[in-house]
Amino acid sequence: MSRRNVMLAFCLLLVGSIFAFAEKGSEEKFRHVLLISVDGLHALDVARYVKSHPHSALAELSGHGITFSNARTPSNSDSFPGLLALVTGGSPVSHGLFYDVSYDRTIFAPTNTTCSGASGNQMVFDESIDKYNAQGFSLNVIDPTMLPRVRDGHGNCVPLFPHSALRTNTIFEVVKAAGGHTAWADKHPAYDLVNGPSGKGVDDLYTPEITQATGVFDATHSVVCTVENDLLKVKAIINEIHGLRHDGSPGPGIPEVFGMNFQAVSVGQKLAKDNFDNSCVDDNDPSINQQPGGYADGAGTPSQVLAYGLQKTDEALASMIQALKSQGIYDSTLFIVTAKHGQSPINPVKINKPGHFADLVAALPDAGTNPAGIAIANANACSTGSCGFVQDDDIALIWLQGQNIGTQQVADYLNNNANALFIEEVLGGAELKLKFNDPAKDSRTPDIIVQPVYGTIYTGSKTKNAEHGGFSFGDTNVGLIVSNPHLSARVVKTPVATSQVAPTILRALDIDPEQLKSVRVEHTQALPGLPEWIAN
Repeated sequence: MSRRNVMLAFCLLLVGSIFAFAEKGSEEKFRHVLLISVDGLHALDVARYVKSHPHSALAELSGHGITFSNARTPSNSDSFPGLLALVTGGSPVSHGLFYDVSYDRTIFAPTNTTCSGASGNQMVFDESIDKYNAQGFSLNVIDPTMLPRVRDGHGNCVPLFPHSALRTNTIFEVVKAAGGHTAWADKHPAYDLVNGPSGKGVDDLYTPEITQATGVFDATHSVVCTVENDLLKVKAIINEIHGLRHDGSPGPGIPEVFGMNFQAVSVGQKLAKDNFDNSCVDDNDPSINQQPGGYADGAGTPSQVLAYGLQKTDEALASMIQALKSQGIYDSTLFIVTAKHGQSPINPVKINKPGHFADLVAALPDAGTNPAGIAIANANACSTGSCGFVQDDDIALIWLQGQNIGTQQVADYLNNNANALFIEEVLGGAELKLKFNDPAKDSRTPDIIVQPVYGTIYTGSKTKNAEHGGFSFGDTNVGLIVSNPHLSARVVKTPVATSQVAPTILRALDIDPEQLKSVRVEHTQALPGLPEWIAN
């Protein structure tokens, strides 16, 4: 054969191979999606870590993945709406949850077992709803007697479980309806939430409590203890990759969609001093004991405590990668790493902890006589019943007592005292309704939302120097890597929302994203920049 014919044959073979791969890619969808939330992980953290750790798990994932450097959480960035963005494709507009402890004008106190009297009560879905043993440790299940009550469709007064509070379905329900197997691991039993309204979306739900409400132990006081709690969930993921249930018992096979959240980075960002109560020490790395967490500067240089959390999280991701490879499913798994929320402030000089929001309002000269000041005081003093609620972190959410005062009047009062209250912006009235449902028509939407000046945390706590929940860039800008060995490495700087992860997951599994109610209601699109055989 002539040299020309040899070259022609080679070119034809090469073109054929390219078309064969394209055809294969266009016909085959992924068999599995592994979704990981590294709570607190900023896009900046990802960029810095990948650059300084070129042989890390994050570097490997980004080396054959698409990194979205301008990803933001939709609306407020508490853990509940942050996770729900990822698994419903929506925001509080459609799923109806603003915080893990919030307020609903149609529910009743846990002790009001007949749902009598005026409706309205705090909707508490944190560690306080766990069932505890005699020693004060969580049994990692929900205690129904601690749940708020609600009238069901038949008029019965029943406990309101987290999954029942959700107004929209989840990817787990959709995948399960398509015949798939699902699993999730998270930090509180309250993450029953991800089951969706059916209560049955997740086949294998594992929720080892990270915070004991009784005060006997709190893993989040130490990044080392937090890593230990994370590793419980990592072991669950490894078991599931091997086709087992989270506890290692026989299972139905590798889940089509599964994942977990990590807390070590978030805790490493928050702690003013690691292990301040001497609860947990890593003998292999005692240098972080009693040391400050957070960032060393505004450029995002991690403290030793935060660096420890990042390293241990990356090592855990590496163990997942290895497990996927050993099972021969790395190539057929879409591996997504992102975060429910960020954390702020990054710059330590911006930290401002003036005290709780309602206490600051109460200290205003006319707070005891001005109707707006009195309304906020009444809502803050309400521990149960239909008298409103004030929730604060690096945001303040205000549900007014019976909405018996003009919302604009309260908003004007807060705006007039913005400097004394460290307020950046007040959302109320017409402005709030541009972003959320009308509080007069939606029982969950706060009457007023206050975004403080960046760096302000409405707390007097000496143990934490960062928080999340608000709308700031530090709270909402998170890392996002969509990875698979068949993808080319690139960075997409186009603004995207983490709610776009949910329809992307369903597309990858060849399931119509429109089966998610939030996707339909909020017109959520799959992430841009992905190959057509994933995104279409």
